[in-house]
Amino acid sequence: MSLTMTSGAMLPNIRRLGKTAQDSTRGRIGLAMLGFSLLFVVFVGRLGQLALAPDHAATAWRSAQDAVAAARPDIVDRNGEILATDIRSVSLFAEPRKVLDADEASELLSSVLPELGDASTRNRLASKAGFIWLKRELSPARQRQIYDLGIPGIGFLQENRRFYPGGNVAAHILGGVNVDNQGIAGLEKEVDGQGLADLHALGFAQTRNLEPVKTSIDLRIQHAVRDELVQAVERYRAEAAIGIVLDVETGEVIAMSSVPDFDSNDPVEALEKNKMNRATAGVYELGSVFKTFTIAAAFDVGKISVNSVFDASVPLRIGRFAIHDFHGKHRPLTVPEIFIYSSNIGTGRIALSIGGGAMKEYFGRFGFLQKLKTDLPEVGAPIVPRSWKDITVATTAFGHGISVSPMQAASAGAALMNGGRYIPPTFFPRTKEEADKIAVRIVQPHTSDMMRYLFRLNAEKGSGRRANIPGFDVGGKTGTAEKVIGGRYSKDQNVNSFMAAFPMDHPRYLLLATIDDPRPETPGAGRSSGANAVPLAANILRRIMPMLGIQPGVDMPAEQILASGPMTQAGAMAGMKTLAGND
Repeated sequence: MSLTMTSGAMLPNIRRLGKTAQDSTRGRIGLAMLGFSLLFVVFVGRLGQLALAPDHAATAWRSAQDAVAAARPDIVDRNGEILATDIRSVSLFAEPRKVLDADEASELLSSVLPELGDASTRNRLASKAGFIWLKRELSPARQRQIYDLGIPGIGFLQENRRFYPGGNVAAHILGGVNVDNQGIAGLEKEVDGQGLADLHALGFAQTRNLEPVKTSIDLRIQHAVRDELVQAVERYRAEAAIGIVLDVETGEVIAMSSVPDFDSNDPVEALEKNKMNRATAGVYELGSVFKTFTIAAAFDVGKISVNSVFDASVPLRIGRFAIHDFHGKHRPLTVPEIFIYSSNIGTGRIALSIGGGAMKEYFGRFGFLQKLKTDLPEVGAPIVPRSWKDITVATTAFGHGISVSPMQAASAGAALMNGGRYIPPTFFPRTKEEADKIAVRIVQPHTSDMMRYLFRLNAEKGSGRRANIPGFDVGGKTGTAEKVIGGRYSKDQNVNSFMAAFPMDHPRYLLLATIDDPRPETPGAGRSSGANAVPLAANILRRIMPMLGIQPGVDMPAEQILASGPMTQAGAMAGMKTLAGND
């Protein structure tokens, strides 16, 4: 009985003890679960933090990949010949955090690349940076040598490198790129400015799937022009030479060369002062080439005709200044005679007859009073008179006291050959219809006819005779300008030019050949443009005219140019009645 009672009394106690134990176990389990939950939250939070935190090494790597992967489109000539293209090269990089011993790494690298043995490289390798460049554009041999060293934290990355198959041939046109394949000069910079740089920034130009950029350049003509310039510099021991070929109907630059030049594959050469782009960035007093523009202005305002006569028997005196002729005829001259004998006196009197206001206006029309607008970033500003006094008007009439770039002069000359319309020059393809939409009339068609007549006449009977290639109807105007040295005109240093157009019955192309400080080819030979710039132009013309599709034919007399124009052949002959027997 007592046992039963004892057992019955203990049951509630046992139940209470069991429940207490059960509650304790559940509490411990709950606490453990809470702990694990907190650990999980911390773990996940840390993962999120790590995911959101910048990884400098990865960021640097991605930036490097983006930089080197940026591709450029091929640049081709008008016939599809490659002028510039991308090739793959290898560059050396380091991840300093993975470099075990910066001193040892620098020492090993310097055994292949001595420049990497300096303190700066050691400090960079010992830094906490995630990614650094060590050497861009390695040769395969150097890459193999460094690879065999097996240095931890050192690696290679493929990237794009610009390659110019022609080397020097079109250097000043194409310009160049920097080590990151970004355009820094010439058409390469212009292409970036047209949107390529934006595509790179947005990541849309990472592979070589870009359309080629076609230019107006004809590689055949470009090569011939440059080749003749190089030979001329050597033959005449000149400082430099320039050649430009323009399509007068579209303004397209078919060729442009300035020597000395540089290899586009070695852009460091371009930094040398004597290798500047003289065709667009250089400005020169071009001498008697400017008589073309002065006489054109006088024709256009109606101040002269082909029969007009100006006194060239005595020097032209303006105040304390006197203007002389180089090979004076010492008699009155007609306008055609002034042109072919290149009379400074006669041209000065023509300029004074139209006045400083008209001269300034027409020089502005010709584009001489402001910087040239074209596709190249390298453009020189002209040096123009501050005031247009009589002496300034007279001297600028024959190309002294005003300096322009050869491309400016060529573009203005093209307008006088195409009927009187100024078309800005371009290095990209342009159709005649596109050119017609942007052309600006600067002189009347009859003025263009007169200038074509004078150009052809000068090649037949004047200073351009050595460029009168049989069967090709070339015309042109010479220019011999004394160089300014130390603020004074030099008597033995010239800038000589010849501006030619062809074929003269309907000009399609214009050539400007300029040679800086030529020496006589042989002892006793002349130094004027007729002795060097004209033969240089003739050599270029003989090579390029067949390439341009200009076929030889029967020579056309100058008078025939105007036979159906505003002046009759009889009128032209009247203006030339005194030429017979003169040199």
